[in-house]
Amino acid sequence: MTGLPLLAAASSGISINGNALSTPVEILISMTLLALLPGALLMVTGFTRILIVLGFVRNALGTPTSPPSQVLVGMSLILTIFVMAPTFKEINTIAIQPYTSHEITLSQAATRGQQPLRTFMFNQTRDSDLAMFVKMANLPRPKTRADIPTYVLVPAFMISELKTAFQIGFLIYLPFLIIDMVVASTLMSMGMMMLPPVLISLPFKIMLFVLVDGWHLVIQSLVQSFHT
Repeated sequence: MTGLPLLAAASSGISINGNALSTPVEILISMTLLALLPGALLMVTGFTRILIVLGFVRNALGTPTSPPSQVLVGMSLILTIFVMAPTFKEINTIAIQPYTSHEITLSQAATRGQQPLRTFMFNQTRDSDLAMFVKMANLPRPKTRADIPTYVLVPAFMISELKTAFQIGFLIYLPFLIIDMVVASTLMSMGMMMLPPVLISLPFKIMLFVLVDGWHLVIQSLVQSFHT
């Protein structure tokens, strides 16, 4: 979660305790941070929720290969950048820019860079999930958010994201499930039991999704879910 400020520091010439690191060391640190950034993206941003919900939309429509997985991942990444833009901007303002201007040390930049991400994660994490991980970590009951270590906050945030994503996915599935049930009942009443209901319901589900501007509604609801 400190990867963003650290990466910027590495690319601008790192100096620790007044000793500049050699170019090979800078390259090694930069490559290491680049390898860790995808994991950090999954753990401390809204990427997980967005990707899971978009996957639910695809499965609810009954089109497992359309949109392709690459398109869903790309869309999730773009939406994640959009949702996290205020947080990333704050990190840049309070951590990266002061460090590159040699106003603060690398350690101070890393500490400052965590705060906006922690605020975002706290806003999306349920108290019950936080309490569960605090208990499993055998920590005393925290009095403030600052008392909760980041290694406890991150898994609680991820569990909350999974729960929220599945709740949204359930609501998305409902209208399509009703269409499937109606089509299956109609075919059964007509004695057409050998005809797979999905062949008939798929066009109706796609038509419904297009008529209500489904992608607009899904994306709007997803983005708004991070601000509630």
